[in-house]
Amino acid sequence: MASSSSSSPSAPAFSFRSWKYHVFLSFRGEDTRNSFVGHLYSALEQNGIYTYKDDETLTRGESIGPSLMKAIEESQIAIIVFSENYANSSWCLDELVYIMNCKNTRGQIILPIFYDVDPSELRKQKGKYAEAFTKHELENKTKVESWRKTLVDASNIAGWESKDIANRHESKFIKEIVNTILPMLHPVTSSVNDNLIGIETRMQRLKSELKIGSGGVSMIGIWGVGGGGKTTLASSIYSEISNNFDGCCFVENIREKSSKYGLENLQEKILSGVLKQNKVKVGSIEEGKRMIVDRLCRRKVLIVLDDVDHLVQLKALAGSHDWFGEGSRIIITTRDKHLLNAHRVKLMHNIRLLNDDEAIKLFCKLAPQDNRPKEDYEQLSKDVVSYAGGLPLALTVLGPFLSDKDIDEWVSALARLKQIPNDDIVGKLKISFDGLTKVEKDLFLDIACFFRWEKKDRAMEILDACGFHPGIGVKVLVQKALITILDGRFDMHDLVQELGHHIVRGEDPNYPELHSRVWKREDVLTICAMDATTEVDMIEAIRYDSGTIYGLSHLPPVVANTKNLRWIDWQGDLASPLLTKFPQRKLCCLILHDSLQKQLWEGYKNLPTLKIIELYGLDNLLITPDFRGLPNLERFKLIASSHLEEIHPSIGHLERLVFLSIETCSRLKRFPPITRLKKLKTLSFSECPGLFKLSEIQQEKMDNLPHLHLDSSGVTEVQKPGKGINVKYWLEGSSLPRNNMNHIRLCFFRRDLRTLNLSLCNLGDEDISSSVWELPNLQELDLSANRFSRLCFSLLRLPRLKFLNVTNCLSLAELSELPSSIAILMADECLSLERFGDISKCKWLWKLSLHAGYKVGPLGGDLLLHSMLQASKMGYFVDYGDGRLRRRQKLKREKQGRSGGASQSRGKCQSLKQHEGKIKKMTRTTMFFLWTQPGVKQTE
Repeated sequence: MASSSSSSPSAPAFSFRSWKYHVFLSFRGEDTRNSFVGHLYSALEQNGIYTYKDDETLTRGESIGPSLMKAIEESQIAIIVFSENYANSSWCLDELVYIMNCKNTRGQIILPIFYDVDPSELRKQKGKYAEAFTKHELENKTKVESWRKTLVDASNIAGWESKDIANRHESKFIKEIVNTILPMLHPVTSSVNDNLIGIETRMQRLKSELKIGSGGVSMIGIWGVGGGGKTTLASSIYSEISNNFDGCCFVENIREKSSKYGLENLQEKILSGVLKQNKVKVGSIEEGKRMIVDRLCRRKVLIVLDDVDHLVQLKALAGSHDWFGEGSRIIITTRDKHLLNAHRVKLMHNIRLLNDDEAIKLFCKLAPQDNRPKEDYEQLSKDVVSYAGGLPLALTVLGPFLSDKDIDEWVSALARLKQIPNDDIVGKLKISFDGLTKVEKDLFLDIACFFRWEKKDRAMEILDACGFHPGIGVKVLVQKALITILDGRFDMHDLVQELGHHIVRGEDPNYPELHSRVWKREDVLTICAMDATTEVDMIEAIRYDSGTIYGLSHLPPVVANTKNLRWIDWQGDLASPLLTKFPQRKLCCLILHDSLQKQLWEGYKNLPTLKIIELYGLDNLLITPDFRGLPNLERFKLIASSHLEEIHPSIGHLERLVFLSIETCSRLKRFPPITRLKKLKTLSFSECPGLFKLSEIQQEKMDNLPHLHLDSSGVTEVQKPGKGINVKYWLEGSSLPRNNMNHIRLCFFRRDLRTLNLSLCNLGDEDISSSVWELPNLQELDLSANRFSRLCFSLLRLPRLKFLNVTNCLSLAELSELPSSIAILMADECLSLERFGDISKCKWLWKLSLHAGYKVGPLGGDLLLHSMLQASKMGYFVDYGDGRLRRRQKLKREKQGRSGGASQSRGKCQSLKQHEGKIKKMTRTTMFFLWTQPGVKQTE
């Protein structure tokens, strides 16, 4: 583009306007309408540039003046063709004045073309332009000065001059104009967003995070599940805010295009788009980086990097914030949150799926039921929306597909979807799966097939035993939006789980023996009906839960042929010789429920990879298996084997055993020495009243044992443990004889103890006061449901105690000298509690619960609060309510709503109310008083 005497100033940043037209053509009709302007208009239209040209666009009968003014306002670019007789028309001059005004007020782009006229003729108003103004002086004297100034301003804007046209063929000249305009375009207003239900609220949220107009350079990542609307949101926000930037570029589908065309091509696209240049050549990725920094570091730019799946892409296209000028915004869409973390993107926008109302609106737009009975399709529409689970991708695929189908075809389609998912939906979601490593794929498939809604910690034990390294793998799956963790359990979108099932079942959904994982009851029954010689080598994991209806009387011999089985979780009986014949050298986890076996296998069996054995309800089991062939066993759990009499002595040689739990085995009387269990961390004997003397367990080498559970075990003698025992001991159970404490003695508890649970141990004052409790590292102490009446911590040397539970200590009357380290005190159901000591030194105390019963009077409550207020000088916040943890502002209503037996509670609440002014000044943490009088009905 040639330049006149001065180039145009950079356009100011304006708020977004929805342009109706790309280009407005201003020209003198009799000079150029049927020649140059006619050819230019045709070329613009052919290239998809929506152009306003008065004789082509106005409908008959419209008022030309207001219509033209409105068209000018709604056009992003104005092309002004200054021809020889342009100034003769007062209409053209008025039009020019309005165009220049829109340039200044609306950010309109002006592109002048000086057709057969020199810019100096406009600037100096000579020749034909001088003649025109001489005439205007006589007819429109009031406007002449404005027209003259506007012509001078327009003549100083960079444009094309007569010499540019003369030096080449007109068609080539017009092509240059078109190529110059194309990179400048922003989308015009259209109905393209009509189907984007809920987009406005999502855009508002994203815009608030982008902080358009504020300083600095920001990168923001839009992250979430495939098909969730990331690209749609980025595209919508790009269209709305792009006019606020000096240059912008939307680089779509980077995942596919970077592998197909190379990152250099994408660097060229960014440079060409932002700089509005047709040909930018990048020789290498490093050269492209340098060019982006050099040419964009002083420009305020908007760049969208869509569907990024590798960090190298971000490094090549938007390496750091200082690549771009002040006020720039870089938007990145990805399925992988890890990429954003690795690139230090601080702002992350998790895509929000459609709620039910939004989903039904979108589906009804895509599959309109105009001439159909509403009642017939209403429930089916809800079924489709439920299947889609708020995923826009699923609705945009299924809506058009069902739009021309009748009700029977809808029913058939939904039934088919439950068996065979739609290829378009699966294909889009599978992109995330394809980006995983082999071990991550196995981890995802196990979670999808077996562990959705399972407790994470429980599932992690099995997944770790299988060698999937779930500690890092689960995080990868979360970051790729394939799974979530809610309330400590694994979860995922229904369609993502369906993807996992589809991958496992593959092209052979009706042949479960060819699947790597078997979890459906009907598939298990199909396999078990096969001949015992059938090869089922493809199966790696199998779970069978018969529920309340047992489909199998036992695990059939065919399962013994699963030579690649990693883990099995089976509820039901076993075929007698099954485990004896197991050639399972790859078995990692064996979980059995409700088998009638007397023993799992005979003699020695080599299972070198087996790490977990869990046996539940094997009521006929007499002896555990020989453990000599299980060198890597880490967890052994045996529950409810009422006939078990013996633990195989080889258990004492499992040097890798970490967890050992024997529970509800009433006939168990002997336990072998466990001298070599150097890694044992948890040892539990629950409800084993006939068990051996614990002194027979040689403990001197169990240096890492942190948990000992002797629940209702009837222990008669306990030997002092070895030097290194630490962390936790649990002694609890309603039937633990009171005099057991005389045998266990406090010398049993190591100084390294972290948590001690002596609940339900029938402890009296004599037990508490007879020994010095010197446990300098103890942090949690549970003394709930015991008999003692006084607990004074001057006798208990617990300087690091943080949690104390004396709930249900019905005789406890006095609680005093709490250690200053205490943070949580639970004293619910303490019906005799009358006295608290001074707790003003307990500066870390943030939660106190006195729910349902106490004898602390109003004065005592006042003193207790005073002590807490003294402790709160450090900056704590005190709140109070009833057992429902109600907030302070509800206290007055609560107090007024109680009657009768609540008078004592009201007195205490009134006492607390007096301190509300002090309480309101405190910030930092929350302390709860739970004042509730026995027999008083709780209100919501």
